[in-house]
Amino acid sequence: MRRADIDDAAPRRGAIRGTDRGSATVWTAVVCAAMCAVFLALLGVGQAVLARHRAGAAADLAALAAADTALRGPGTACAEARRVAAAQRTTLVRCAVTGEVSDVSVAARAGPFEPRVRARAGPVNVSPR
Repeated sequence: MRRADIDDAAPRRGAIRGTDRGSATVWTAVVCAAMCAVFLALLGVGQAVLARHRAGAAADLAALAAADTALRGPGTACAEARRVAAAQRTTLVRCAVTGEVSDVSVAARAGPFEPRVRARAGPVNVSPR
């Protein structure tokens, strides 16, 4: 028997033995892609929650600032609310002052999200109209 005949009869190293050869690599790539998609979705949810909380806090502070300066006039009260909202890196969308009660809306931007939050502030004994 010649050496070439013996080499052809023996199974070669690296030869395909079954149909699932290399499937672990494909499954690993699929699982990694799925995990990346879940991670990106969680980042988006985190941005939305951050923007909502920031807008809520800024709206509360702006409403309190406007109510605190309401007796100086609606223009002064809304200017103070705008200044407070800008200090929180948000935008004052709407400001209305009726007597001592202020009603403001604030928008906060975080990524593609821009939630708007409304807040009211004023004395306890004043009923809303």
